[in-house]
Amino acid sequence: MSSFYALVIGAASAIAQAAIQQFEADQDCLGIFAVSRSVPNTERATKTQWLESDYSETSIQRICQSLSSYSGKISKVLICNGILHNDSMMPERKLEEIRASQLEAIFHANTIIPMLWLSQLLPILQGEQATQVALFSARIGSISDNKTGGWYSYRASKAALNMLIQTSSVEYARRAKNVKLIAFHPGTTDTPLSKPFQRSVPKDKLFTADFVATQLLSIMGSVTMDNKAAYLDWNNQPIEW
Repeated sequence: MSSFYALVIGAASAIAQAAIQQFEADQDCLGIFAVSRSVPNTERATKTQWLESDYSETSIQRICQSLSSYSGKISKVLICNGILHNDSMMPERKLEEIRASQLEAIFHANTIIPMLWLSQLLPILQGEQATQVALFSARIGSISDNKTGGWYSYRASKAALNMLIQTSSVEYARRAKNVKLIAFHPGTTDTPLSKPFQRSVPKDKLFTADFVATQLLSIMGSVTMDNKAAYLDWNNQPIEW
């Protein structure tokens, strides 16, 4: 593999942190740009440069402009932003639980923010080097796979993200032929996002963040560069859109 730079967005998440550590250990990785809402205090010399963002449209534009000198050099991008629940909301189990405020919050985090990054990154990712962009989706966003219902906001936000990834791949194929877009399903990972729902998950299906990061980076390194969006799970198996 040739030398590359990596960009990890939503870098405070457990999987993102694990991926950053793996990039740090990769001799081919020249540097990592890590974007998060707050920058950690660290004096240890690393290859990681932290960039603070509130994920507003203006902030995303500013960061992408600051990365313009690395155009054509960043070839590994992880967009890890997302939310499932917080102190004031949980996934809806029935129609009576639908609230406009929850729909808006979930769609903003899971769909709008990743799409803003995808739109602003286009000129930075144009070049000759094979480049993979993995956006964190979920199997639950598959319309054809939906047999159980429920989880309305989260399910719909990931389905909408999948459509935006598919649509973006058509334009990327014309304007940045070196880029492969991946909608990635990490499986149930032992993180705060899945904590309230782990009780019913078999032990062999509850993954560590390190395992998922390893799987994802392996997929990015071996995926077919065909100008088409891929919807893949942690085991590199395709998911029906």
